[in-house]
Amino acid sequence: MPTPDDAPNAVNPDYWQFANAAASRISQEFPECDVTANRLFVTLFRASSSVIYDFESSIHRPAGGTWASYRMLFALWVAGPLTPHRAAELMGMSRAAVSNLAGNLESKGLLVKQASEADGRSLILHLTDTGQTKIQEVFARQNSRENDWSQALTEQERELLISLLDKIMDHRTAIGAKTRK
Repeated sequence: MPTPDDAPNAVNPDYWQFANAAASRISQEFPECDVTANRLFVTLFRASSSVIYDFESSIHRPAGGTWASYRMLFALWVAGPLTPHRAAELMGMSRAAVSNLAGNLESKGLLVKQASEADGRSLILHLTDTGQTKIQEVFARQNSRENDWSQALTEQERELLISLLDKIMDHRTAIGAKTRK
């Protein structure tokens, strides 16, 4: 029995052909819609997903971690000890996700949770020496892969892309965008 992808009129495009087909269909069925805005965010999401998948599958999983664990270790490495609330803000994750992730990283000996000296009820997340070594090793591989990806752009294009993405992110307040807190 044929599958939907085998149907005679099925569109079986690669991703970018799919994005073009989506733009065409949107412009036909919703002529008042901003097709370029849709294409911008379809492309941004796909690029982000592709890069993260590559980082996770080529660097973080082989090193015994995940993209999320890398982000947590990186945040603690850069910012120093953090409350789970602040770590969640910096990583754009929920506090529940940070709590689960911190428990996992603690069980691996990469971080410790300590009671806050200022408020005995609050926790502070700290990298262990093992966690410090781990993030430095994984960061070196991560940055090498980031460099591989970014070689598609000139230095000027990299700076322009950063500037444009910063501009979009700065605009989130003006449109009342919901963000994690």
